[in-house]
Amino acid sequence: MTKPANGKTPPAPERSTSVQPPSAQYVPDLLGLEHALVLETARVTEAAALAASRLVGMGDKNAIDAAGTEAMRSVLNSLDIRGTVVIGEGEMDEAPMLYIGEVLGSGKHEVDIAVDPVEGTVVTAKGLPNGLAVIAISEKGGLLHAPDCYMEKLVVPPPAAGRVNLDWPVEANLAAIAQSLDRSVADLLVVILDRDRHQELIGRVRNAGARVKLIGDGDVVASLAVGVRGTGVHALMGSGGAPEGVLSAAALKCLGAEIQGRFIAEDDAMRSRFAEMGVDERRVYKTADLAPGKQMAFSATGITDGELLDGVRRFGGGARTHTIVMGYATRVVRFLDSVHLEEGGARVVIRV
Repeated sequence: MTKPANGKTPPAPERSTSVQPPSAQYVPDLLGLEHALVLETARVTEAAALAASRLVGMGDKNAIDAAGTEAMRSVLNSLDIRGTVVIGEGEMDEAPMLYIGEVLGSGKHEVDIAVDPVEGTVVTAKGLPNGLAVIAISEKGGLLHAPDCYMEKLVVPPPAAGRVNLDWPVEANLAAIAQSLDRSVADLLVVILDRDRHQELIGRVRNAGARVKLIGDGDVVASLAVGVRGTGVHALMGSGGAPEGVLSAAALKCLGAEIQGRFIAEDDAMRSRFAEMGVDERRVYKTADLAPGKQMAFSATGITDGELLDGVRRFGGGARTHTIVMGYATRVVRFLDSVHLEEGGARVVIRV
């Protein structure tokens, strides 16, 4: 070492005791749950999709739902979690498995779970498009425990997030979406559930100049399609299941898209239920209200073919699945194309 002119050796530079700034030190804790569980959620939905796929087109929606539910529950119990179902197949007296309040797993991660083992049981039973298996997992309190009722919904892609309002007229929201996407209203395609209650909404959307895509079932996959660019879908409007709204919110939060929803009370009994659960039927709930968690893992696997996901493709001794899986804190969205060799003599040729 070269000494300075005064002949004294300079003191060694002080070493910082902090490897990273305080803000970064929190990141491992924030990401711990997602690092452990994001890809594991894909195993859960793949198992449900594989089980349900054997009954596609057989016309028995209850059997399909039971197969997906049993498979999903089995994998969830194998994970390193201690999870409580907050969105499930129904209350304990309505569903033998994956009922609301059921505790799954025996691991260290305390989580809340929202599931739909077969989203679109009717279309799946008929062999129609867009059947899928869905799950969302968050830290405790990260998913709203929504009542099993209808919800008025508005779903828009990331560029339109924060630029729409469920309280606005349909025409105003269509104009805002078009402006955010730098196109005309005539370029928009809006997904709406094909129900009698939506006839006025359908007419107003068409009269405004936008096109309408009617679907028979399953608005979670439609919400996903809105959040992913390139699907050709630009919004979802109308009322659908509130539990599906929470599942959609988890995915849309990860994608940077937006859902706005208002719970619909059809009678006094439901209003009493709202009061018990702290739900306000006059309030517009946004993405962060429905899925407030800071750690979020979401996965959906196609059962039948759709615009966003391919369905299960079976071959001798195995099957191929297509899954979208994502995390909110990790900021990664993956599409997984997986081959499952279910039997020792599986016959498959892997192609790139």
